[in-house]
Amino acid sequence: MVDLKNPKRKLLIVLFCICAITIIIFSYSSTSSLQLAIRQSNKPVSKALCACRQCISVEDEDPWFRKHFNASISPLLSQKNAMLSNDTFKWWQKLGTKGNKANYRNVVKKLFQVFPSKEHYKDSAPNRCRTCAVVGNSGNLNGSDYGALIDSNDFIIRMNRAPILGYEKDVGNRTTHRISYPGSIRHLQNDTHLILLPFKTETLQWITKALTTGSMKSAPLPEMAQINADKVLIYNPTFLKYVYDVWLECHGKYPSTGFLTLMFAIHICDEVNVFGFGAAKDGTWQHYWEKNKFTRTKPTGVHAGDYESIVMKLLACKRKIKLFEGR
Repeated sequence: MVDLKNPKRKLLIVLFCICAITIIIFSYSSTSSLQLAIRQSNKPVSKALCACRQCISVEDEDPWFRKHFNASISPLLSQKNAMLSNDTFKWWQKLGTKGNKANYRNVVKKLFQVFPSKEHYKDSAPNRCRTCAVVGNSGNLNGSDYGALIDSNDFIIRMNRAPILGYEKDVGNRTTHRISYPGSIRHLQNDTHLILLPFKTETLQWITKALTTGSMKSAPLPEMAQINADKVLIYNPTFLKYVYDVWLECHGKYPSTGFLTLMFAIHICDEVNVFGFGAAKDGTWQHYWEKNKFTRTKPTGVHAGDYESIVMKLLACKRKIKLFEGR
């Protein structure tokens, strides 16, 4: 149940309701028109900073989006932004297990001896139209026939262990990026970028050792042999805290992988198309590959699922993302 006593949450709900009514009245989002919009990259409809028909970043943003969106914070860790503020470091370390003893500065130094230190995806320009599909794991993908639509995007971003084989018709067969925790790295193709979610200094230490010596005693991972070290990227702890503080306004313990993936896409893409979030059409909650495992109760945990859902739908209402919720 959503807590209506929280004034900030109440404001979000009011904004979302206003947008929902507007969408019902001025509905334009048939599947065919949305599919066309994904690939149509000429004739911008606003003072855009990209060449897409509808850009996320435009000069005449509404106040709510302008308040939340900060393009100056990079989603990915680089040598330039690796040193964290004291507040960020303390908050970030609390997310991991107790007993973190690795020296962050030394770990980062070794990290960038293995990985390229350059900044990524800072190439936005008026002549660029980068379309991105964020593919969640919801059972509402089953029977959706979204596969071709997903594959038509420039970047296809998936999460954790989500498989493709056998589900191509509904989820597509391409993956350019996969965001994952260390223990959830599976099904990686050699040309796929791994975006590692670190929740403690030891994660950075682990990925460095895993790609140089092959494993780390605390977390050996044979699948690392399948990963192209040149395509490993690290989610920026500063960006993670920014998502938590600004977009979620400190609801929950920390953002879910799905919400972090969405925020990553919003900050590197010109158009974002979102698939596989929320419940299936029959109200059940399950992964699309777990057809015999379902519940009618919305999953709960350390994440603020209700709040994340409101923010996501508000972004869709404001036409910052296109949300596909199954058929």
